Amino acid sequence: MRLFIGIPLPAAARQRLAGLGGGLPGARWVEARNMHVTLRFIGEVDGARGEDIGAALAAVRCPGFELSLGGLGCFNRGRRVHAVWAGVDKSEALAHLRKKVESAVVRAGFEADRHKFKPHVTLARLKRTPTAKIGLFLEAHGGFCAGPFPIERFTLFRSHLNPGGAQYEALADYPLAGE
Repeated sequence: MRLFIGIPLPAAARQRLAGLGGGLPGARWVEARNMHVTLRFIGEVDGARGEDIGAALAAVRCPGFELSLGGLGCFNRGRRVHAVWAGVDKSEALAHLRKKVESAVVRAGFEADRHKFKPHVTLARLKRTPTAKIGLFLEAHGGFCAGPFPIERFTLFRSHLNPGGAQYEALADYPLAGE
């Protein structure tokens, strides 16, 4: 099974983000119900390793906090833009939770994540979208902001890959209650 750990967003924030959808040819927009902030991508694991991750995450203790979204950006692969995202405002509490989740995953026997943590919400994946159109979209919506909203849990998700886009299944929720 293909796993990742993320923060599900409140319905109001997901609906605001979904309202940005449209206006980019070749874009495959993320469904509102799938919008989240990824804390750690794990990848393919067998059932036993998945249980190890779940047990390690259950030991994470972290207080709840508020999060805000602001601005839009894009990710490139070489010279091609492949995704458009909404940014997450700087948050020490989010960085703290990310460190605790990363430590739990390492304790469960996985290698440390070597990628720099860039908190965001993916809005669309792009295929052959003209660069000029992407620039106009980012300019038109660059002032986007939402929140603050409370973050009271994080979730272990399973990703089901389908031709129309991935679907995410929540396997376990982990409440944020305190240190």
